[in-house]
Amino acid sequence: MTRTMVHRGPDDEGFYSDQSVSLGMRRLSIIDLESGHQPITNEDQSVWVIFNGEIYNYRELRASLEKKGHRFATGSDTEVIAHAYEEYGEACVHALRGMFTFALWDRARARLLLARDRLGIKPLYYWISGGVLVFGSEIKAILAHPGVSREVNVTALDLYLTLQYVPAPWTMFEGIQKLLPGHLLVWGDREARIERYWDVVFLEAPRPVREADAVEALRERLEEAVRYRLIADVPLGALLSGGVDSSVIVALMARAASGPVKTFTVGFDVGGKYNELEEARLIAKRFGTDHHELVMDPRQAQEWLPKLIWHLDEPLADRAFLPTFLICRFARERVKVVLTGEGGDELFAGYPRYAWFRAGEALSKRVPAAICDATIRLAGLAAGEKIQRYAQLVLTDLPPADRHLAWVGNFVPDAKSALWGPALK
Repeated sequence: MTRTMVHRGPDDEGFYSDQSVSLGMRRLSIIDLESGHQPITNEDQSVWVIFNGEIYNYRELRASLEKKGHRFATGSDTEVIAHAYEEYGEACVHALRGMFTFALWDRARARLLLARDRLGIKPLYYWISGGVLVFGSEIKAILAHPGVSREVNVTALDLYLTLQYVPAPWTMFEGIQKLLPGHLLVWGDREARIERYWDVVFLEAPRPVREADAVEALRERLEEAVRYRLIADVPLGALLSGGVDSSVIVALMARAASGPVKTFTVGFDVGGKYNELEEARLIAKRFGTDHHELVMDPRQAQEWLPKLIWHLDEPLADRAFLPTFLICRFARERVKVVLTGEGGDELFAGYPRYAWFRAGEALSKRVPAAICDATIRLAGLAAGEKIQRYAQLVLTDLPPADRHLAWVGNFVPDAKSALWGPALK
């Protein structure tokens, strides 16, 4: 199972086994390169941990735990998890600030704890059958287990053709599931207990917030987030597209780093929106980065597709996976960690569909239905079926979930109904 994931952890491997559990780990060394070998245990070897990710506040946590009497054998952030569990039990996840999945074996209680970070930055898959739990960071690791079949999950297939990805907790394989972000899986007596330990909470502000105060608060949080992610014992860089998100990250890195930031950009030998080289060059020049470019011929994409499909494990209809793979492969020649602006559009409503969604909610409630219907018909006559569908989505009074699915959906329900055979229906 670990051999299927050598690409995730090329630096080291480690194992722990007893009569109840087998843990395997492939390591990409970022912090404490010499003594951070996993699995890592506590003082009396009653707790064993394997871990993928980084705990950004591990130094503060270590100092706090040492004051409580815990003794550390390494400088690794992994060891903090073992001692935090000793001190706080399952509630240790609330003390961890970072991106992580980990498996912790409590030998005294014969209990396994699986945990995934709050936003699901790090992946974790699992399969349960006949009192056996199998888990891994990739689906292909679970498929390496002889007891796991490769049957297609038809619910996941239906969801994929709507959303163009397979949402958690499903995967495209029957019986294999994703542990949801912000969740724990506790395994004992051959049974699993799954529970949420964190979720986003939206509250009304106790008082009006001035824009200047909000800007300053956001700036402070972004600066702190970038500063934490610069903690590493290996070279770091940044993926730079020239857009708002990655440019902000590079600007903050340049402010916090002791030398020029290494930046990496991929471009295709075509014009228009698929080529971001000029924008990235402007940002690199502005912040004096050590800038590197990879220019690809689009025809080269075909040769990479089999490898990319193998890495994806299940279908993903996002064409960005090709340049993402190529730029990471390119950056890996010079650095071991890169910061990116991923998630910015989701957090800050950067996609155009968010504005159209808001307009649709307002217009469909304020404009009389007869005028909406007439406008939709005229849109079809004047501009065709596609524009008519967009007009329908904006002007029809729909529940929010239905409006969202209709907007982002790839196959609308009628098209799927026509496509499905009897078994899939």
